[in-house]
Amino acid sequence: MSVAATSPAVGSFYLRRRSPSTAMSMPRSRMAVRSAAVSVTPLLTKLHNDSATPLPLLRHVAEAMAADMRAGLAVEGGSDLKMILSYVDSLPSGNEEGLFYALDLGGTNFRVLRVQLGGKQERVIATEFDQVSIPKELMFSTSEQLFDFIASGLAKFAQKEGNKFHLPTGTKREIGFTFSFPVKQTSIDSGILIKWTKGFSVSGTAGKDVVACLNEAMERQGLDMRVSALVNDAVGTLAGARYWDDDVMVAVILGTGTNACYVERADAIPKLQGQVSSSGRTIINTEWGAFSDGLPLTEFDREMDAASINPGEQIFEKTISGMYLGEIVRRVLVKMAEADALFGESAPEKLSTPFALRTPDICAMQQDISDDLQDVGSILYNVAGVESNLSARKIVVDVCDTIVKRGGRLAGAGIVGILQKMEEDSKGLIFGKRTVVAMDGGLYANYPQYRRYLQEAVTELLGTEISKNVVIELTKDGSGIGAALLAAANSQYA
Repeated sequence: MSVAATSPAVGSFYLRRRSPSTAMSMPRSRMAVRSAAVSVTPLLTKLHNDSATPLPLLRHVAEAMAADMRAGLAVEGGSDLKMILSYVDSLPSGNEEGLFYALDLGGTNFRVLRVQLGGKQERVIATEFDQVSIPKELMFSTSEQLFDFIASGLAKFAQKEGNKFHLPTGTKREIGFTFSFPVKQTSIDSGILIKWTKGFSVSGTAGKDVVACLNEAMERQGLDMRVSALVNDAVGTLAGARYWDDDVMVAVILGTGTNACYVERADAIPKLQGQVSSSGRTIINTEWGAFSDGLPLTEFDREMDAASINPGEQIFEKTISGMYLGEIVRRVLVKMAEADALFGESAPEKLSTPFALRTPDICAMQQDISDDLQDVGSILYNVAGVESNLSARKIVVDVCDTIVKRGGRLAGAGIVGILQKMEEDSKGLIFGKRTVVAMDGGLYANYPQYRRYLQEAVTELLGTEISKNVVIELTKDGSGIGAALLAAANSQYA
């Protein structure tokens, strides 16, 4: 999953619960509401039309997703979807025993976790985790400095290992490393960094094996631990969910960014070129954010893309993920303020700041069910410096819903595309039984309307009967414990 943004203010998606006093932070005189009917302007009508996701369009998106997946599996660079081999052939079975660690590096924090596994009977006996912020200067440092800092944090965490955790005699601690930056994986425990993203610009790492960088840093810290699995967050999510449920076949991340992975048969991957999977299957990391075929784009999407640091790339991600939904809404509102005087005579300057309106803000506005949309008014005032009447607030909520509906329905179509590809190859073994799609990420977890639109699209595309067999489920443990479980499943002692 690759996320590019110009604004450091946009972090992981989450919904802030506001205290009752927040709504009162707008001066009383400005809270006056003038009742008015929703005026449907030509701009709003055009937005509805350009963002529409009728069933035929969703069908095209699902079919195009499946076709791009096949092309990406046939040959390297065969489609927009990279279809990266994860080298994860052994999924957690529930029989894993022992002490395993996980390290999750995917943004401005890194997370460390340990888990004691007790096999089929006891499963997860104990877990502990810690989170460490990465100082901003280290995001622009050398590879050695960054990995030394990470290894130091990991060593401190390892020293606090309590008596609930026991390492089997004669074994070395093993760790699953979740690394959510573009990597060309070369084996289950090695991968070459293609480039840093998400605001990192660390010298001396590109073109190097990130596992070797971490192993060397752990040695310098005197930490006796080895990486036995390198995974990205989607693969970790799939593994973590599969540990509890054998029917999990797909994992999707819908948060600040987005990605999807799934269990693929080795004989359906022409580009494997004779490489043998011990289990006859492997997890494929689709990197589906790069998909772009047939998406309903508006002028606001095109403007946002042109202004981004990666124009023409990650178009699917830019229409469905938490990094961008709020920004698209902001751009629509700026145009409405200028062309339709939505907020009075002058367009508010604060609203003109890129990424000033975040996805958690539009989510909070959509949860407002009061008659006067007081929360909507407060958010517009506090976040964007906008004074609004009831008519304007209704239009704002309509815009939010239009963009979120498109995002959720397109994400649902993407999921169906993956399932359809698996169904065609397995000759009916997917839709004829219970199949679980494991979901992770704050956008999906915290935005009820987005979840509903996603599910509705899946049901429309598959029909009521088949869609009953497709279970879309928020994961219990996310990618962290999944990485530890993959370390266990791929342990040198297994």
